[in-house]
Amino acid sequence: MDMDMSSTAMASSMTMIMSSTATAMSSMPTSTGMSSGGGGMSMGGRNSCKISMLWNWYTVDTCFLASSWHNTTSGMFAGSCIGVILLTMSLELLRRTVKEYDRYLIRKHTSTPAAISPAGSTTASAPKDADSKIVATSSAPACQAVAQSTGFRPSILEQAIRALLHMVQFAVAYFIMLLAMYYNGYIIICIFIGAYLGSFVFHWEHLETGRSATSATQEPSVCCA
Repeated sequence: MDMDMSSTAMASSMTMIMSSTATAMSSMPTSTGMSSGGGGMSMGGRNSCKISMLWNWYTVDTCFLASSWHNTTSGMFAGSCIGVILLTMSLELLRRTVKEYDRYLIRKHTSTPAAISPAGSTTASAPKDADSKIVATSSAPACQAVAQSTGFRPSILEQAIRALLHMVQFAVAYFIMLLAMYYNGYIIICIFIGAYLGSFVFHWEHLETGRSATSATQEPSVCCA
């Protein structure tokens, strides 16, 4: 009988312990979890990040790309907007850099003696007593024709630089895409502003008349200038 009483006491004590444990767990604060409402998510804690998969106009407590990029004040968010504008402008700068480097390679190729040798034969056929200005004028179209019709393959180092510029351009464009995927209206507007300013500043270039495109491969050569 003593054994039955001790077993009953142990069972009742275990029941009380389990009950108190369940009560304590149910009363724990849920602020450390993830709360969602209206398409937004708040990564818990006092300094939580506001992240939304829908269009939003969040400013304070917004996070982009990493938890370290946490805008705790309106001033920090304004600085982030300026940074996004500059990042987008840098993408347009990289695009212009790629074009200018290709133009440099074209000028370098067409200025070599091997590239302009056919034009030299045309110049030699001109009369010796002709005016130098007339000779230069007659040789310019031939040199331009050679530059436009003769292609070339860049060296390994030149192609490595072209590939590096392309990689950096691709990486910057990818980060801009990731920023746009936060669906923050202010950030998206800043991306548009950066694209406009970047195009205005870095693509304000001389346009040749009579040409249908302005890509680097179709730019006029300066071998005969």
